[in-house]
Amino acid sequence: MVVPCYNESQRLNVVEYTRFLRSVPAGFRLVFVDDGSRDNTLEILYAIQREVGEACAVVLPKKPNAGKADAVRHGMNFAMRELGAEVVGFWDADLATPLDAIPELLGMLEEFPRIEMVFGARIKLLGRKVERKVARHYLGRVFATVVSNVLDLPVYDTQCGAKLFRATPDFREVLGAPFISRWIFDVEIIARFIQRRGVVWVHDSIYEYPLKRWEDVAGSKLKSGDFLKAIAEIWAIRGRYLR
Repeated sequence: MVVPCYNESQRLNVVEYTRFLRSVPAGFRLVFVDDGSRDNTLEILYAIQREVGEACAVVLPKKPNAGKADAVRHGMNFAMRELGAEVVGFWDADLATPLDAIPELLGMLEEFPRIEMVFGARIKLLGRKVERKVARHYLGRVFATVVSNVLDLPVYDTQCGAKLFRATPDFREVLGAPFISRWIFDVEIIARFIQRRGVVWVHDSIYEYPLKRWEDVAGSKLKSGDFLKAIAEIWAIRGRYLR
C-alpha cells in the first residue's frame, strides 16, 4: 500500500501508523513515498520504519517534488516490480480514511474474484461516520457528475484516497507511462482502462465500497481554485484516452 507524502510532518499520525503496522500479516507493507518534502517528513517516516521494521514499512525518498500522481505511480510500480505485490493501492497520508479500512477493502477482492479494483467511497449513510465540509461535499458531487458523464460510467467517488488494485499485467501497462494529470490521476487510471478494455469491462471490474469512517483532516493541500484545474484536466484526459 503506497502512502504519498509531501510536507506531512504536522499530519502524520505516528502512533496510528505504528499501531496498525505492528498487527499486519506477513507480506503486507506500507510504502511511504516522500515526494521531495521540505520539512522533516522524511525523518518521521524513517522513525516509523525503525519502530516496526523494514518488513512492514518501506521508505522511498524521491526528488524533486513532482506531485501526488507521480509519487503514487512510482510507489505502486516499485511495489509490483521490487516487492512482488499481487495487490497494490494507495492511501492518503493524513488517514482521513482509517488504516483499519484496508482489510475491509481487501476483503472485497477476496470475496469477488472478478473485481479488479476496489475504491473507497465517501457516502454519508446512517450508521457510518463520514464527516466532510459542506462546500467540499457539493463541489465533489458536481465533479463526480462531470466525471461520470465524461467516462460514461456511474462512478460515485473517484477522488477518495483509498484504493486497491490487483497487480495484473493490464494494470502494469496502465501504470507504464507518466500521468498527464497532477491531481486527478484516479480518473486517468479509469480512462486508461476504458481505452484498453472498454467501458463495460471497467464497469464490471470496479467495486465502490462505502467507507464506515472518513473525516476531513485540517491542512489539505487542495484549494478551491484546484476545482477548476481538475475540470481542465478532465477534458485533457477525455481528449487523450476517450476519443
